[in-house]
Amino acid sequence: MKISTIIIAVIALCFCASVCTGYESALQGGTFTFYQENDFYTGTDRDYTNGIKISWISPDLNHFRDDPRLPSWSHAVIDAMPFEAGEHFLKTVSLSAGQDIYTPEDIKRRDFNPDDRPYAGISYISVGFHSRNARIMNTWEYTLGIIGPHSYAEKMQKAVHSLTNSDFPNGWDHQLKNEPILNVSYDRKWRFAGKGVATGLGYDLIPHAGCSVGNALTAVTIGWQVRLGWNLPNDFGTLPIRPGSDTNAPLDGQDPRYQEQPNGFSIHAFISADVYAKLWDITLDGNFFRSSGGVEKEPLVAEWAVGLGMITGRFKITYAYVSGTREYETQRERQSYGAITVSYTFR
Repeated sequence: MKISTIIIAVIALCFCASVCTGYESALQGGTFTFYQENDFYTGTDRDYTNGIKISWISPDLNHFRDDPRLPSWSHAVIDAMPFEAGEHFLKTVSLSAGQDIYTPEDIKRRDFNPDDRPYAGISYISVGFHSRNARIMNTWEYTLGIIGPHSYAEKMQKAVHSLTNSDFPNGWDHQLKNEPILNVSYDRKWRFAGKGVATGLGYDLIPHAGCSVGNALTAVTIGWQVRLGWNLPNDFGTLPIRPGSDTNAPLDGQDPRYQEQPNGFSIHAFISADVYAKLWDITLDGNFFRSSGGVEKEPLVAEWAVGLGMITGRFKITYAYVSGTREYETQRERQSYGAITVSYTFR
């Protein structure tokens, strides 16, 4: 079955599941998340300069597998999804769309600079298959997109800079060329919950490991996140935009988003760190199928974040300061940016 056919079938299935509101389940609705990342929050305008993503995570499909109101073809779609086998695993699907924008360190320069990263924009859609229990979360994510002028990143950045009266980016004529993007990613998370999770003061540790293969990114990553706070969310943390980052859906009815006040309020701090071993990064190496400019990337990079999160009612809101090591040899300074996520869980 073609990937595009799978994506269409999954979208149709999730729509059918979302309208079956009468079916008994502790986790009736899905979770919608808006991600926005920008180096404006840290006073710069270069490198990874903007990322935006919207995502919807379905309710647990186990509860819909035998619902007679779903069409018969949905059974075959659910059975064919690459979920982790095993008892007591919730099975959810995420649908996402987003755009990432990358620019050189000097956006005022009009000519091509071979020592600076190229202009690049990626627009994409992705479907993720998540298997979760209280301790483990497995994610397979398939991404289709385009890099180059047809991503419309140039138009987006120029429009925003005009509205905000920011420095105008002059070098988009040298951006990477049009090329389709196809990536497959796998990520596994472990959650070790400490005392008082979702019931007072508590903490948890969430390590993870994963890999991506494709013409956009081929890499291996490992990392962890620690959270400390009051009525911690019963989920797998908050991550920047990257493969496997759709972690904001509640695991069960103990999550504060399913509680009445005052138990429906949560506040916590978190820190995280990740290490990436990159074999290929199209935004640094240049086009995969066509000749283009690029820079000599660093094969091993690290990224860390510190942030705050809050839950009130059905909303989960987080802000993080993200920084990391240099990504390419001629990069003058390491980059930092701010990351905001806003999630709403239907019930």
